[in-house]
Amino acid sequence: QLQLVESGGGLVQPGGSLRLSCAASGVTLDHFAIGWFRQAPGKEREGVLCINSGGFDMNYDQSVKGRFTIPRADAKNTMYLQMNSLKPEDTAVYYCHAVDNYGMDYWGKGTQVTVSS
Repeated sequence: QLQLVESGGGLVQPGGSLRLSCAASGVTLDHFAIGWFRQAPGKEREGVLCINSGGFDMNYDQSVKGRFTIPRADAKNTMYLQMNSLKPEDTAVYYCHAVDNYGMDYWGKGTQVTVSS
């Protein structure tokens, strides 16, 4: 069974960058739609950026367009979220997410990102 573990969160100043990592164990991510969600305090979890199983980017949140990307990973059991030009409103817990061909959802436990001066 797929398990996801995020890392790389932390405190960063506005305008800074962070790269989040998601390590998958159990299986590789080849045949999954993968992506990142986030949940800010007092708000619902929202989709940030996703790549479908065909390998095409699908932006969910227009506020991150041009700032966040999912770089290609060398390892088939890893994915990243590259976040540039961070803003205070990007502060949230970020979750790694995957969906298999049967529609089963898999979630990591999240990593905190705080953007503050």
